Amino acid sequence: MSDGHDCVFCKIAAGEIPADIVAEGEEWLAFRDLDPQAPAHVLVIPRQHVVSLDEWGPQHAGLANALLDGCRRAAAACDLSGGYRVVTNVGPDGGQVVMHLHLHVLGGRRMNWPPG
Repeated sequence: MSDGHDCVFCKIAAGEIPADIVAEGEEWLAFRDLDPQAPAHVLVIPRQHVVSLDEWGPQHAGLANALLDGCRRAAAACDLSGGYRVVTNVGPDGGQVVMHLHLHVLGGRRMNWPPG
């Protein structure tokens, strides 16, 4: 696992790069995506550097609960009472651009299926 020293999301979590924060917790941060794919598009990231689900292990069990709670809180902060989608991309073929685990919370319109 990388230490995240060059990671843009680690810098956002540390307050070194500004972001439009919608919610936060001790282990996570939720902020608006700069390239939104829906009227509401928030990224929920762990404050610790984890590249993707491919690095996930038993040591992250508590973090999983925190991130899912962060998604719920971000959706509430964006008033997505009609529903929302949560997705994560893993690796380049999965569409991951920033190599720091992040969950996309998308809403504000009806989501289509299949997604892509």
